Amino acid sequence: MSYIAKSPWVIHYDGSSCNGCDIEVLACLTPMYDVERFGIINTGNPKHADVFLVTGSVNEQNKDVVKQIYEQMPEPKVVVAVGICACSGGVFKQCYNIMGGVDTVIPVDVYVPGCAARPEAIIDGVVKGLAVLQEKRDKMVKGVDAPAEAPAEKAEAAEEKAESEAPEAKPEALDEKAEADQAEKTEEGGKTDE
Repeated sequence: MSYIAKSPWVIHYDGSSCNGCDIEVLACLTPMYDVERFGIINTGNPKHADVFLVTGSVNEQNKDVVKQIYEQMPEPKVVVAVGICACSGGVFKQCYNIMGGVDTVIPVDVYVPGCAARPEAIIDGVVKGLAVLQEKRDKMVKGVDAPAEAPAEKAEAAEEKAESEAPEAKPEALDEKAEADQAEKTEEGGKTDE
């Protein structure tokens, strides 16, 4: 099956914010900024979305909603945290019910700081998110899951590092193991003859 590219669809969710970033997100859709020139389509259904654009901080009441939207999105998916509240909790961080930024609940791929984030910064963050999305798609096409690949890559890197640091240690270890195996076989052979 050949790989078919499609336009990225964005779902926007406002956590608990002052709505300043939301106004700037809407400004991105106006003719002045025209985020649709990148092929981006705004959707209301998480099952169709590729990019999860979150504004505002996460609190105890909306954390389940954020998780649910994220889980309903098909793989691969990208999360873009827009505004300082979504990045770290912002001015509401010390409130009793605020948990912090979006990354306290779901993994975030791109952070767009600002209070309120400017439309140019939001567009830049979404475009960076599209690059991350493309990387994730490429990994899926190759048959490698993104979450399962990270530990495997770390293990391979550690093995390569160990091999490069001590290339002579490995053959000696194999020789010692072969000698130990040979000794076991001779002992077993002697026991069976008795």
